[in-house]
Amino acid sequence: MEALNSIVGAINGVVWGPLMLVLILGVGFFLQVGLKFMPILKLGTGFSLLFKGREGQGEGQISPFNALMTSLSATIGTGNIAGVATAVFLGGPGALFWMWMTALVGMATKYAEAVCAVKYRETDELGNFVGGPMYYIKNGLSSSWYWLAPAFALFGAIAAFGIGNGVQANGVAQVLDSNFGVNTSVTGVVLMVLTAAVILGGITRIGAVAGKLVPFMAVSYIIAGLLVLLINIGAIGDALSLVFTHAFTPSAAEGGFAGAAVWAAIRFGVARGVFSNEAGLGSAPIAHAAASTAGPVNQGLVAMLGTFIDTIIVCSITGLAIIASGVWTSGESGAALTSLAFETSLPGIGGALIAIALSIFAFTTILGWSFYGEKCVGFFFGAKALMPYRVLWIVAIYFGATADLGFVWLLADTLNAMMAIPNLIALALLSPVVFKLTREFFASGGASESGDSTAAE
Repeated sequence: MEALNSIVGAINGVVWGPLMLVLILGVGFFLQVGLKFMPILKLGTGFSLLFKGREGQGEGQISPFNALMTSLSATIGTGNIAGVATAVFLGGPGALFWMWMTALVGMATKYAEAVCAVKYRETDELGNFVGGPMYYIKNGLSSSWYWLAPAFALFGAIAAFGIGNGVQANGVAQVLDSNFGVNTSVTGVVLMVLTAAVILGGITRIGAVAGKLVPFMAVSYIIAGLLVLLINIGAIGDALSLVFTHAFTPSAAEGGFAGAAVWAAIRFGVARGVFSNEAGLGSAPIAHAAASTAGPVNQGLVAMLGTFIDTIIVCSITGLAIIASGVWTSGESGAALTSLAFETSLPGIGGALIAIALSIFAFTTILGWSFYGEKCVGFFFGAKALMPYRVLWIVAIYFGATADLGFVWLLADTLNAMMAIPNLIALALLSPVVFKLTREFFASGGASESGDSTAAE
């Protein structure tokens, strides 16, 4: 295991090096500028379309609203609780600033992903829409770039077992064990049963469950987090000062905090930001491709909300709660650090609240990522591979719940970057199409587009 840890660690150091951070932030910034900051300026339009999109408006398996909820079910997970805490522990308060920067450019990335996903989606042999990076690479780029499609699908199929299965199951098992004394094996079995009850029904059932569970869990966590911030209202100003100061200057060692260079703040802020909101990763467009939307831009405007909700709202609440409560120097990390922040502010209930929230968040992430993984496998083997993949997914949950957390996080972090590389290259190459569709949409007054996702450019 030590040798494997060393190998994956070495790969992680390369794929999350300066080139990757420049690629993620650079492509996102390029898209944001090319779109003339539309994703930020049209945030209200996105929310308006979201609420109108509770019912399907075109061809597809799920409504635009449920597509976003499926996407959010996969993004709002341990990254929002444990990932933010890990970023602050390793990179200092400045890491939160770089999470914000990742999200602001990531809104444009997520928008472009969904636009391409709907425009270049296909139907499989069962008549279901399938899409995502492998399909917009295949159908949108020349044959010389085709190799990026199977590369993404391969990394996605494997990465799903890390970021979407192992990390989530492990997070639930550890937090229930430490807070309620529930044996990790018991948690693994229960998660297997609950997951099987949903994913064996396919995207329609996943979307229906996500459409009900995600809004409830997100709003509940936001309310609890705001209560913690209200209790620490006097320290909010100092917390924000630390965030902005340490984004550009080193964090000195303090208490149980070992100190961090500016590079660490940038690296862990961007890495955990991407882990949480998945902008640029290429996962969310797989869900958005199944939406019964009026057209690519319509779904893109809905999709970009996922990054805003996940990072600008949910992650900010977690990060500020950790910093404002003063526990970021305690020496704790991961979910334990977030739990300590809530328990310090809400004695007797804070820790239990985080345990329950993390469990629900992680469960919905397992559901969303099961769909992503099976579509990556389906790209290679077709619909016949879907049911065997779902069974394998269910079985893997048990092993994830009882695995070594450190290695699971490391593996998931590494595979995230491996997925992002082909996707970001494709988005940069397809940016003229995204810009053209966007100009045409708003030139026509933002009218609904044709439901024909394969219309000529």
